[in-house]
Amino acid sequence: QVRLVESGGGLVQAGGSLRLSCAASGTILNINNMGWYRQPPGKQRELVAKITSGGSTNYADSVKGRFTISRDNAKNTVSLQMNSLKPEDTAVYYCNADIRAIVVGIVRWDDYWGQGTRVTVSS
Repeated sequence: QVRLVESGGGLVQAGGSLRLSCAASGTILNINNMGWYRQPPGKQRELVAKITSGGSTNYADSVKGRFTISRDNAKNTVSLQMNSLKPEDTAVYYCNADIRAIVVGIVRWDDYWGQGTRVTVSS
């Protein structure tokens, strides 16, 4: 069974920094895109940043220049360094990955989500 487990959320003052991490576990063969999404209170989930297996990145305009996504392919992890945090960054952050794994004896690609980690930025 493949799992994504996030860590690193919490409460921080505006202007501060947090680092989120996500580790994928299970019988994993390949991981394609990995990314971070967030869901602010009362709003829909939105893309924050994504990174390909080759290291190409894509960011939401609202976080460009403040957030940095990175991954360690050997460890099946993805991280999000968040600097200059703003109150509007307050949300539950979710890790996402496209993973090829052995599931119940079958090799298959699936889209996986973590359970979410809460980030609260106070003004």
